[in-house]
Amino acid sequence: MPEHDASDFIDSDFQSARQSAFATPLPASPAAGMPPAPNRPPTTEELAAMVSQKHIKLAELKRAQEELERERAGLEELRRRKMECQTGRDEMLQHLTRGIGLLEAAEMAARRDAEQMARGLEGFRDALSKVQSINEQAWSQENFSTELTRGLTTLENARMEWNAARLKFPLLSGPAADGAEAAAPKAAPSLLSTASLGQLSKIGFALTWPIVLLGLAGLAGILLLLLRH
Repeated sequence: MPEHDASDFIDSDFQSARQSAFATPLPASPAAGMPPAPNRPPTTEELAAMVSQKHIKLAELKRAQEELERERAGLEELRRRKMECQTGRDEMLQHLTRGIGLLEAAEMAARRDAEQMARGLEGFRDALSKVQSINEQAWSQENFSTELTRGLTTLENARMEWNAARLKFPLLSGPAADGAEAAAPKAAPSLLSTASLGQLSKIGFALTWPIVLLGLAGLAGILLLLLRH
């Protein structure tokens, strides 16, 4: 096609009308699937399609609700577990801190008692060795007084060691004290505590009649002296 130069005449109005004719779409017919006219009632097929669309929408909403319920349940479980973890952490921190304090105090007391027991054992062994060294057969007439004084001093020191240990360790006074009480003879019941009133009267009369006789005898002697004068 030959090109036009600037001297050629071109009808611009004709060209614009031609382009508008090609650009304007043709009106669609109702059979092409377009929505019905505003004033026309929907057909049965259209109503069925609308109902189907609503069912689909409801199903989608139900699935979304179920998904939200699952997410909510998961969040509730996470919240419960987090609260349980926090509560358990606080509880165990309190228990363990208190337990450490109690066990440390008990450990220090046990260690102190163990040290005291070790010193007590050492004192007992030393006192036992000294008491066992007392040998009366080896005493002579010349050193009898000196050895006796030394032996009594050793026994007194051992007794002091024993009494001091009994104050520190109550277990030393437990079974031994019970055995000593069991071995001690029981005192005989008093006669006055078991006698009846009549027996007590007889005992009282038996005890007082010699005093009464002595009093009467003294009184008779005084009367005789007065009569002689």
